[in-house]
Formats: sequence, C-alpha cells, structure tokens
Amino acid sequence: MVLAPRKARLLRLVFGISRSELARARGARLSWEARKRGLRTVVTVLRSGTLVAPDWDIPLLVLRESVCAWLREDLGYGDRTTLAVVSPGATGTAAIVMRQPGVLCGMPVIEAVFAELDTRLRVTTMCREGELVPEGTVVGQVVGPLRGILAGERLALNLLQRLSGIATLTRRFVDAVAGTGVMILDTRKTTPGLRLLEKYAVRVGGGRNHRFGLFDGVLIKDNHVRVAGSVREAVQRVRNVIPHTMLVEVEVTTLEELDEALAAGADWILLDNMDVETMREAVRRVAGRAKLEASGGVTLERVRAIAETGVDAISVGALTHSASALDISLEVVAVDGR
Repeated sequence: MVLAPRKARLLRLVFGISRSELARARGARLSWEARKRGLRTVVTVLRSGTLVAPDWDIPLLVLRESVCAWLREDLGYGDRTTLAVVSPGATGTAAIVMRQPGVLCGMPVIEAVFAELDTRLRVTTMCREGELVPEGTVVGQVVGPLRGILAGERLALNLLQRLSGIATLTRRFVDAVAGTGVMILDTRKTTPGLRLLEKYAVRVGGGRNHRFGLFDGVLIKDNHVRVAGSVREAVQRVRNVIPHTMLVEVEVTTLEELDEALAAGADWILLDNMDVETMREAVRRVAGRAKLEASGGVTLERVRAIAETGVDAISVGALTHSASALDISLEVVAVDGR
C-alpha cells in the first residue's frame, strides 16, 4: 500500500501518526480477525469536496493506539483481582450476549481490544455488523487465557455498548425517514477521543457522516459571519484559500440569511432551528440551486415532517451525544483449569 504524500501528511498532522508508524503500516500484517474482513490498516482520508463518507472502514492503525491508551487507563499496574483469582494457565470461553434488542456495532473494535491484551485470544463473531439482533442473542465469543478475557471485559463492553447504542438510534432515525430520499447525518458533537468510532457507528446504523473535523469541510457559522462582516465576505474569504473542489456550507437562521447565502454561491445551506413551514419556503426559494440541510431540535417525532419539506439532509446531534448504551454482557461459560 502506498500513501500519497498529501494523505500521509494529513495522517501525521491530524492523528499524530509518525513517519515510522506509517512506514510500518505499509508492510503490516495485522493478526486481527478484522483484517480478514477487509478493514483497512490506515484511516481513510475524505476526498476534497465530499460532505459524507459512504464506507464502514475503521482506521485500524489509529484504533490500535487508542486501544493501548484505554487499556493503560483501566489496567494501570495490573488487574489485581484477576491476577489473584485466576491462575496463569487457566483458559476458557466467554459469551457476548445482547440483553436488549438493537443494532450490533463494534465487534471489530473488541477484537482489537482482546488482540492487544493477548495474541492467544480469539474472538468469533456470530452476527453481522449492522444486524438488528433480538434480546438474548449470543453475538460472539472469546476463547483463550481467562486473565486476558477478564482484564479486557469492561473496556470491550464499554465500546460495544456505546457503539451499538449509536447504531441503534441511528437506525431508528433512518427508518423514520424511509422513502423520502433524505440523508440522516451526524455532527461533530461526539465524545472526545471517540469521534472516528462514533461516526463509524452512525454509518453502521445506516446514517451518513458529515465532516470529521474542522479540516475536511467548510461550514460558515454565525460567529464566522460576525467576524467577516457578511455572509458574502465570509464565503469569498473561504473560496480564496480552499481547493476549488471543496464544498462550502453556510448556516442560516432566517429566510433573509438564506437569500444572502444563495447570492454568495454557497453549495450547501444549513437551516438552523427553522420550523417546518419556514423550511418549506426555503426549499421553494432555493429551487435546487443549492443543497439544503436541516438541523437543530431534530427528534424522532419531528424528523419525518422535516424530511417531507424537501430538504436534502437532516443532521442529528443526538445520534452521538444522546444515544443510550445498549445492555450487552460478557459471561464466562467454560473454564479449563483454575
């Protein structure tokens, strides 16, 4: 695998990946089962001009560094309870069980957790990523040294529960607008340190990703306009420095601001906290000259009505900042030696 210089620089700047780590990634032969399912070894960098990311790829190189940090946080100098109770040679099997129905998301992530703890641990996935799973279903199992299984239990479950919760809530929003052709987008309202995984969960749930950070898209908000003096001036300043293929989005709260954003040549216009009737009028005025994104106060009860106004996309901060973790457990079901 060869990374273009621009992408390599972006990886180093945004994710703190060193030149040596990139070099190792080019020839890496990762042992994780996730690799066999075609997940990439480095992060996918969005192409200039894209608003959404359609794939499910997890950046395994970045993920591994995060997993190591999370394990250090939890293990510290060692799992005192497990080291005292479980003998070094004890092996066994643990089942991962859904305690409530929902969309499964994150099995490749927990594979990475257990692989980092002990290369002898093997994770078997019994349900597909993104599958709607009934309560009581065994979605996977972990086989190998019990010390490693118990040491990684909490971190693995924390991630699996969090990501499955996001995927499940996303699926509900996507189902609510089915047939309208409207995209459900996430936002940057994510948990610090978990953005890539939380946005992955949105994709698994059927949603689409908005920009991943401040670096891969332009969104001119009210404070930018205040500093620049006008929407037109803010758009012009952006156009002067970004690649010609990159899209420009402008946030508006009134129809007057909408007209100004249209006149300034915005590619996307974000309708912030507008009521349904005002959104319909916005769609009529724009008449296809720009794409429209609705945002602000979007709930499951309102999302269908918003979609039927004719907007192109609806961004929902709740997907990542308000999703409830699914109830998932890990239970030791077989022990060989104690």
